[in-house]
Amino acid sequence: MPSKSIASAAEKTALFNKGQQTRHAILDAAMRLVAQVGLEGLSIGALAELAGMSKSGVFAHFGSREELQIAVVEHYHHSFEQAVFLPALALPRGLPRLEGMVGRWMQRVLSDVDSGIFISGAVDFDDRPGPVREALNQSVRTWMAALLRAAEQCRELGQLRDDADARQLVFEIHGLVLALHYDARFLGNGDSLQRAQNGFARLIRASRPVHSGQH
Repeated sequence: MPSKSIASAAEKTALFNKGQQTRHAILDAAMRLVAQVGLEGLSIGALAELAGMSKSGVFAHFGSREELQIAVVEHYHHSFEQAVFLPALALPRGLPRLEGMVGRWMQRVLSDVDSGIFISGAVDFDDRPGPVREALNQSVRTWMAALLRAAEQCRELGQLRDDADARQLVFEIHGLVLALHYDARFLGNGDSLQRAQNGFARLIRASRPVHSGQH
């Protein structure tokens, strides 16, 4: 028969795991809600209703609306990292990795699981300082830094010209993804992804070295 201390530890672990699972389920529901109302429109009451919980049950995991919003940003960033960044990181350094990052990013924009927090959150909090804006800003900057490093590696490997401006390239890639989101998800144009992919290919071609015999 297990001692009380061992049983107590096991019970605490089980309670912790259950709490983490509940928190994860709440955040998944929050992501679905944010896709409809935006990060600013997120409320504990609406989330509790969607998740089939009481307000007090949601409050037990997130003590305030602001804390909930920050947790959603972090949850989104982790999901984005798992779907876009880490698979691309497994590809060879240089263009294969950069193309993998951008390609998966574009596909993510069109997927049903993406709530568009990087975009809608920027609109909601661009002129509103505070912890939520800071969390969102840091999340976007982390992703932009990863893209920049991938572009710089392309240049270091000789796959882009020595004078290629990696920051400009990342800026224009970001612009293509923003346009893709607007064109596909708001205007509903069916050729949006192909146009975004064509735009990215053109950016890379314009930055490639000119070798002898190449026209």
